[in-house]
Amino acid sequence: MIDQAYRFGERLGLQVWTQDEAGPFQAIPQPGPSWQPEGQPVRQPHEYIRGGTAKLLTLFRPATGEVRAEPVEHATNAVLHPWLKRELEAILEQCPPAPTEMTPGRRWSDWDYHADAYLSDVYLPPARVLLIWDNLKGHLTYTLIEWCARRGIVPVYTPIGGSWLNLAESIQRILVRRALIGHHPQSVAELMAWLAASVRGWNADPTPFEWGGKRAARRQRARERQRQRYALGGSGGYTRRSIRRRPTPSIRNGYQHDK
Repeated sequence: MIDQAYRFGERLGLQVWTQDEAGPFQAIPQPGPSWQPEGQPVRQPHEYIRGGTAKLLTLFRPATGEVRAEPVEHATNAVLHPWLKRELEAILEQCPPAPTEMTPGRRWSDWDYHADAYLSDVYLPPARVLLIWDNLKGHLTYTLIEWCARRGIVPVYTPIGGSWLNLAESIQRILVRRALIGHHPQSVAELMAWLAASVRGWNADPTPFEWGGKRAARRQRARERQRQRYALGGSGGYTRRSIRRRPTPSIRNGYQHDK
């Protein structure tokens, strides 16, 4: 379902957004290379001072590369939910007007695998935005889910261990690396300012992301080859023809039977 959202969601007139919270990041010396005068390597303080932590709330639209992010000190529901609602309201203002009737791709049952998903098509408006995020406890809050549903925002959850399906994590790694690698933020305020500057720099010339690529093609070829191969007892050999369920004759008490 997430694969289909990335591949076809925008073509169907839906805006596909991904969401995640990066961090926490500490106000301590960050590992990585840095530019220094020759013969004067960077020196880190010998004291270990905890300068606090910060997180980066992120919304990312792969089709355009647009990032909506805000550095915060805490990512509790009291902070996350108001920020999400504010940003999602701004996103809905950019979307085309909602259609008056359900069309293919706009139905909730197209993006919900539950058996009673067809009921959402009856009581909820057509889908306008697909929101891909993880199963964080705060993302499952009833009031937030109801708020999204009444506005045509369809939550699509990544499975456990499926964080690689969320492209928001990919953009977060890029932004955090640009902001912090090889530097030493002295305070949380400085840390948050650098993260915000990295987001502004990205949005000045965003790069769209595409789902799939060479790795996905390699995985698909590997799956096709695997369907044609049958391992032999854990050895390095294989057969092109399955021998696991082939009937073999046996003789018991003078009679031939098929196993």
